Amino acid sequence: MVTELAQDGPFQGMHRGMTITSACLVLAFVLFTGLGSDVAGSVFGTARGWIESTFSGYYLITVMLLMAVCAFIVVSRYGRIRLGADDSRPEFSNFAWFSMLFSAGIGIGILFFGVAEPVFYLDNGGAFGYPNNPHADMAGAVAVGHERAIDALRVSVFHWGLHGWAIYVIVGMSLAYFAYRKGLPLALRSSLYPFIGERIYGPIGHAVDILGVLGCVFGVATSLGLGVSQMAVGLERLVGLSDGLTTQLTLIAVISAVSILSVVSGVQKGIKIISELNIWVSVLVVGAFLIGGPTLWLIGAFGETLVDYAANFIPMGLWYADEPGPAAWQQAWTIFYWGWWLAWAPFVGLFIARISRGRTLREFVLGVLLVPTLIIFVWLVIFGGNALHQELTAPNGPGSAGIVELVNAWDLPAALFASADGIAGTGTLGWLLSAMMVFLLMSWFVTSSDSGTLVLTTILSLGNDHPPQAFRIFWGVVIGLVAAVLLVAGGLKALQTALIAAALPLSGVILIMTAGVLVSLLRESRRARTALER
Repeated sequence: MVTELAQDGPFQGMHRGMTITSACLVLAFVLFTGLGSDVAGSVFGTARGWIESTFSGYYLITVMLLMAVCAFIVVSRYGRIRLGADDSRPEFSNFAWFSMLFSAGIGIGILFFGVAEPVFYLDNGGAFGYPNNPHADMAGAVAVGHERAIDALRVSVFHWGLHGWAIYVIVGMSLAYFAYRKGLPLALRSSLYPFIGERIYGPIGHAVDILGVLGCVFGVATSLGLGVSQMAVGLERLVGLSDGLTTQLTLIAVISAVSILSVVSGVQKGIKIISELNIWVSVLVVGAFLIGGPTLWLIGAFGETLVDYAANFIPMGLWYADEPGPAAWQQAWTIFYWGWWLAWAPFVGLFIARISRGRTLREFVLGVLLVPTLIIFVWLVIFGGNALHQELTAPNGPGSAGIVELVNAWDLPAALFASADGIAGTGTLGWLLSAMMVFLLMSWFVTSSDSGTLVLTTILSLGNDHPPQAFRIFWGVVIGLVAAVLLVAGGLKALQTALIAAALPLSGVILIMTAGVLVSLLRESRRARTALER
């Protein structure tokens, strides 16, 4: 190894140059985005708009290509290869593995959008200046009714399902393969080894890893900063606390403290325990929505949506809008989502790799691709389905229950809790349901923050499974401070826009990673055949 970790001093166990560079870049981005939020928002917004309008087709093709690679791995002989030595076995049980996959990968997102997105697609008013759901319009489901509701669920699952998880699969598989099968560092640079060899320990490798570190810090910080508003609304409903800035900053401090304790305790303890707890509380919440809501209608909607999605997910992924209205919708939703998945892929992919040692490639691909997608499917149909049913059966006619208006005003926290009120009311049961949802909002943020902290310290320690605790604490504090400073300065949305823009160069890195793992698998297969012939 050309580059070594610091053996003593304050950076012991870490790569000194990358750690200092990453910290300085974080500070520079925060100052630019926070102190000049209007300028930063304009710059990042212009870049994002240009990327989404220019590279829409490229994003669609890239994501479909990654899905094709996943399918190839599953059906090919390479699926038998283990992420580690041939006699290695998984470190975590299937339940613990699935819990951590889901909690770190997407948990908070579907609670935030699980009601709002299907309701938006149900509406046909075009409040944002473009069609609410071109897929439903093309299918002839123009009026607000049952058919449009099923189309709304299908499009929601499309954005949260197989396509996005295929991105995580490729990144996680590549990193785990090179780390556990080839003995390289558990870091983004290792996926470049088939092309540049030992030069991964030079400037190219440093640049790729630093890009991953910045993605971790800013991805988790922006989600935390933007998400505390939903938690604050929930706490106001529960205990009467103001949902203002003071409450939101306090929530950031509490969540950061808990996530630091979790990440210091390690994957086997804090992260694993909180992730499993998330799943059990989620089961209770989903059960309440299923039993308290229109149960038979939800079961029927699940079957209809499943068939609809299975028949259309490939055509939907290949559809390219060429008319102004549908094109604006596709850029605002589908391309935005593909960019968000790509931007989060280095962080989530590396964490998935960290917890997947010993599994076969086939087991890895099927597990990461299908299990979270199925959970998301159930969640969206039950959460979104309840809201859709309330709108369809509203006393004053379809679309008049009030949730559509909240979504059009982009008051997503209120939309979530309004849907819960429609099931359990505002009494004791409603209070308990809201309390569990607030708990999930907080705990999912904890698992995102602690796993993000573990990932970036793993990168900066060149793949150490147990990076120095002092730096886990340091970067946990940094993520919380970034969220707090930008929340106060009004720069969170500008930074979120910058992350989406950064998905373009990251997509190039992911394509190189894909090619790298395929080339290495081919070489390994050839060597194995040559050894047998001898």
